[in-house]
Amino acid sequence: MSTPRVSPFFQNLRAPAVQGFLHSPENPSRDVLILTHGAGANCESPFLVALATAFCETGMTVLRCDLPFRQLRPHGPPPRGSADRDQDGLRNAVGAMQRVSGRVFLGGHSYGGRQATMLAAREAGLVEGLLLLSYPLHPPSSPQEPRTGHFPHLRTPSLFVHGTRDSMGTVDEMQEAMKLIFSPRELMTVQGAGHELASAKSRQAVTASIVKAFGDFFLQ
Repeated sequence: MSTPRVSPFFQNLRAPAVQGFLHSPENPSRDVLILTHGAGANCESPFLVALATAFCETGMTVLRCDLPFRQLRPHGPPPRGSADRDQDGLRNAVGAMQRVSGRVFLGGHSYGGRQATMLAAREAGLVEGLLLLSYPLHPPSSPQEPRTGHFPHLRTPSLFVHGTRDSMGTVDEMQEAMKLIFSPRELMTVQGAGHELASAKSRQAVTASIVKAFGDFFLQ
């Protein structure tokens, strides 16, 4: 098992800049995972830190980064109209990591994962695969407002991780929505979890399960 080294990361070759933290393993596999956060968090959320650490211990280089909206405002949800710029930020993060790696995977929690899918739907082949943590299928208690219009255009293999008590989509709704995607896809469920996926008590077990599911789906 590799011992990770964590260092601040900043690159502004293209706007918007890429800002976050790079987890570098002692014995890198050359595979890279980019992780980003949800609408109410940032890249220093305990869950993302734990997940990045767990992946890095397997030899993956991990960049956990702040979306452009979070770089501009330290608190609060993304303002209306920020999605395109946030996707540009993810594209720049992919470009930064492609310079130093083999395969690049892109992942995000909630809003961050949604932006990752929308970017990948527009740019097939940009990344090797997607890790989608608590995909926000619809607003809470509003299943009549699905956020799946781009799913039929998604050609990137995708691993969805979803809590059985997520207020933004039931497991049944998630399974039905995934039928719109024609590329390889898989759903991992976390029993009893809400949209946050893990508590402080369950974080280690949940992150270990995600790392295993990721390896089984993408790396075999």
